[in-house]
Amino acid sequence: MNQTIKFWAVVPAAGVGKRMNADRPKQYLELAGFMVIEQTLGRLLQADVFSKIAVAISVEDPYWPELGIANHELIITAPGGKERADSVLSGLKSIRDQANDDDWVLVHDAARPCLTASDIRLLIDTLINDDVGGILALSSHDTLKSVQDGNILDTLDRRTIWKALTPQMFRYGMLKSALEDTAGNLRVTDEASALELMGFTPKIVEGRPDNIKITRPEDLALAQFYMEQQ
Repeated sequence: MNQTIKFWAVVPAAGVGKRMNADRPKQYLELAGFMVIEQTLGRLLQADVFSKIAVAISVEDPYWPELGIANHELIITAPGGKERADSVLSGLKSIRDQANDDDWVLVHDAARPCLTASDIRLLIDTLINDDVGGILALSSHDTLKSVQDGNILDTLDRRTIWKALTPQMFRYGMLKSALEDTAGNLRVTDEASALELMGFTPKIVEGRPDNIKITRPEDLALAQFYMEQQ
């Protein structure tokens, strides 16, 4: 491994999580004695590979400044944006004076607290010499339907369908340029899609199925179960 190449993490955490029907954003809900975002950042810190972790937070966020982890020496707070891509780009800009274009950035959802160090290492080991980078993902085991107006149009070939997870790992310069060039494009729902629109072909690295995203109330109990099993 090239010792001059550094690894950075960016965590977009400016969302409000409307589907949780909670009194606060989902990243600040309690999970196994801590807030979701504390669990997530703890997993990234435990991996012991990142020079810094940039966390993009809404400027009106009253919860983040109260967390001890916000003052961790490896954590940088960046202003969050309206969309995920805006927050990720803000996180990238917060480390531009320290990061080189060839450094690797791993972007991880704030609401994925069950990430394991083994999956981080697998992603890095698989992609370290790749020209573009790639993402953790899960192959589909379900039968998938293409639907319009409540009617089934087609059954998709599940062998070609993967569920995107995070982290998503790309070169600093390439990712920053892609997000800047695709700004405002509604097709950019993750970092890989921005690279795809620029003509690149990110790799798929199969991750663990317990790397779930907290989106609905029942996900908290499932996440706690997975954490206990891990």
